Amino acid sequence: MVHVGIGYDVHQLVAGRKLILGGVEIPHTKGLDGHSDADVLMHAICDAILGALGEVDIGHFFPNTDPRWKGAPSKVFLREAARQAGFRGAKIVNVDATLIAQEPKIFPHIKEMKINIAAALEVHVNKIGIKATTNEHLGFLGREEGMAAMAVASVDLPE
Repeated sequence: MVHVGIGYDVHQLVAGRKLILGGVEIPHTKGLDGHSDADVLMHAICDAILGALGEVDIGHFFPNTDPRWKGAPSKVFLREAARQAGFRGAKIVNVDATLIAQEPKIFPHIKEMKINIAAALEVHVNKIGIKATTNEHLGFLGREEGMAAMAVASVDLPE
């Protein structure tokens, strides 16, 4: 039976941090603030997969109070989500995500992001969809104070 989960994440943009999205370092004047590498895209996807499995969110698996995860690459979190699926005999059917960022342009990096996410989840790259949009200069996202991502994942779970 196919189960569906949704995920959402948001991080503040700050000076002095690298901007990592989908496991890709993107040139920008600011980066996302967070305990790990603050990759909002991978975090949202992780929560979507965990949700499809009926699990708790990423913060329960990787609390920001645990020094082990300080600066950790978010592919570690995706690998754990895939491992949790494997424990249940489940298969990730597909993932679709949208990144919301006023700047920088995301499209040139999408192919590499898909490759990174597919590798972390051990699925074919064609099972990963990534889109990007702006917030039309509205709200904190439009003022470039932060970035957000939404994701949906479908997982085939045995009965």
